[in-house]
Amino acid sequence: MPAAILAIGTEITRGEIVNTNATWLSTELTSAGFSVTTVESIPDELDQIVDTLKRLGAAHRFVIVTGGLGPTTDDLTALAAARAANVDLVRDDNTLLAIRRRLESRGAVMNPSNEKQADLPAGAEILPNQNGTAPGFALTIGNATAYFMPGVPKEMKPMFSEQVLPRIRPSASNNAHQIVLHVYGMRESAIGEALAGVEAQHPGVTLGYRVHFPECDVKVHAHAGSQSAAHDIAQRAAAVVKAKLGDSVYGEGDDAFPEVVGRAVRNRGYHMAVAESCTGGLVSHLLTSYPASDYLIGGAVTYANSAKTRLLGVAEDTLRGHGAVSAEVAAEMAEGVRRLCECDVGVAITGIAGPSGGTATKPVGLVYWAVSHPGGTIVKDRVFPGDRDEVRVAAAYAALDLLRRVVAGLPIR
Repeated sequence: MPAAILAIGTEITRGEIVNTNATWLSTELTSAGFSVTTVESIPDELDQIVDTLKRLGAAHRFVIVTGGLGPTTDDLTALAAARAANVDLVRDDNTLLAIRRRLESRGAVMNPSNEKQADLPAGAEILPNQNGTAPGFALTIGNATAYFMPGVPKEMKPMFSEQVLPRIRPSASNNAHQIVLHVYGMRESAIGEALAGVEAQHPGVTLGYRVHFPECDVKVHAHAGSQSAAHDIAQRAAAVVKAKLGDSVYGEGDDAFPEVVGRAVRNRGYHMAVAESCTGGLVSHLLTSYPASDYLIGGAVTYANSAKTRLLGVAEDTLRGHGAVSAEVAAEMAEGVRRLCECDVGVAITGIAGPSGGTATKPVGLVYWAVSHPGGTIVKDRVFPGDRDEVRVAAAYAALDLLRRVVAGLPIR
């Protein structure tokens, strides 16, 4: 069943924000058995929105639209939808009341801009917004049912999952199934080479790849005579993919790398702490993006040498003899934070993130990371390419991967 995704917002077409909604919606629709044939972004220009809605409505069964439902003058989506459907824009009293109550619950007062959000196309099916003031709505445009949702992800996602998807799911082809495997530690080209021949061995399976630094997703998509058959085919092919890529596959579906690493620490029954220099707390941030209070004791950002010595107990002789960016200092940082927090595992990173500070022997991008655990201390190093942000992210992931391997008993690369 063909579906189109349309994101409305000048901030998207100007590159001021990234259209993450389209990526998320494409994944959700594909998983539900729909074929996403069109993904477009257009600015907040009334005539262009009307023309685009008419064009997409003529060629698709469903059109999923985000953005342009807010209270400001550039939010024109509801008006454009009414014109595309050749109906009037009318004020809905129940929606107006819901907006007023939500604003009052926040201590705010209704104003004419907020009232505008209750102006909806005549005959539209209203989709209440439990997380914001702008309601969504469904409207027939051409051959399609178009679903309009706010552009704010925290409002759009629950509205789609709870209200839109249940309405459209019965129309899905129901003969497809997709499994998304998450890979860290292999380049896309190496993954492709390792998986050569998998599609030929599993008729009906298509492999897709999505790189999002520093990870890569492998999408195992299967078509068959029924969804259950497609599910079985996808499962068999995914098992082959996992076998070929080994422990570089860290998870699937909604799994996130820091969450998986934290789960591994938790499952081992360990408590841990983090000491960071060039990453400036990024490892701790990644871990605490998910519940971590049961295994993460604390940490320290020790940017200056004096902090490394005073807080972590790194020896001044080690700093003088080897420099702050060295295997020896990384090891003492990991051991020091483990000792400081009285825990099972200490993780440490020290390096040169750039853009300056490098030398001929210690170039920009050089990073040492270490894990101290009951079995000893392991130190790794690499010169990471890229700008400052890329080096920091790459270093944080490398340290997390070493931690994952240590606590899960996986081979150390």
